[in-house]
Amino acid sequence: MKCKRILSLITAAALCFSLAACGGAASTASSVASSSETATSEAAPEATPAAEDAASPENAADGLRVAGLKGPTTMGLVNLMESDAGANYNFTMYGAADEIVPLLVKGELDAAAVPANLAATLYQKTSGAVEVACVNTLGVLYILENGDTIQSVADLKGQTIVTTGKGTTPEYVLRYVLSQNGLDPDSDVTIEYCSESTEVLSKVQVGGATIAMLPQPFVTSALSQVEGLRVALDMNDEWQKVAGSQLVTGVLVVRKDAVEADPEAFEEFLNGYADSVEAANTDLEGTAALCESYGIVAKAALAQKALPECNIVFERGEQMKTDLVNYFQVLYDADPASVGGAMPADDFYYGV
Repeated sequence: MKCKRILSLITAAALCFSLAACGGAASTASSVASSSETATSEAAPEATPAAEDAASPENAADGLRVAGLKGPTTMGLVNLMESDAGANYNFTMYGAADEIVPLLVKGELDAAAVPANLAATLYQKTSGAVEVACVNTLGVLYILENGDTIQSVADLKGQTIVTTGKGTTPEYVLRYVLSQNGLDPDSDVTIEYCSESTEVLSKVQVGGATIAMLPQPFVTSALSQVEGLRVALDMNDEWQKVAGSQLVTGVLVVRKDAVEADPEAFEEFLNGYADSVEAANTDLEGTAALCESYGIVAKAALAQKALPECNIVFERGEQMKTDLVNYFQVLYDADPASVGGAMPADDFYYGV
């Protein structure tokens, strides 16, 4: 198995959040949060080549070329990477989604575990040359409170919520959940946006905020550092109540020509992926050690604590399509550019 790790300083600066001001536990959280926040906070990077510029897979005999980002969207892959079957594939770890985009568009990669809205954008940028094979991560956003006031979304009325991601997915998710529960996001609550999750965590630590929305693994870190802090609301649960579907974070996107080159081999890969996800949710200690070994998370101890809260799944078929269509529609209604300017067509959904 080949597993190249690209760890440029520029990438680290762009995606990994400096946690020096927030104590030791928070500093170790940055490696997971980089991809977690990429999936929920960053706009999809631009990619300009059209489908006709995209090359076909160069060396199918070498196996599927699969890219992953450090963080929850790739944590479910590590057991496959380590397995005997993993030797049949070429896995590459990247620090930033914008490193993956041009390689996937040009056909220098076959598949990648990426934020869900990036997959939709890639579909538009490649004129439909890619499809989504499975959902690999569900929502990782939580409302935290230092107190015991918030028991439901309705209890947020009149409150100030500190969070990140203005103009991106966290804002869209929060506003949608509030509005669907009868609250006006502009008048019934005050939403205070910070530039990064570390700033939110700092405000909570010093008492500058009592209610915050944070992603994993910052939630795990915050709970260990702030006495009295608790999870008040799981935004994945709240989303499901009002949208009738899961809140999606990450997916596996694949080039259609790679699938067509050997459909049976791709199905075999997906079966191995499903087994890997099951292991990630049952063998926490072993998976955490592999996450550290492959550079996906800085420390195994943090990975082991965060794994149960990262909502790592393997979802395909009609359920995958339902969850993604509902998710994309909310993003599209808020900002069409967040999904590439248009809703993906039916051929975007593999096996449906």
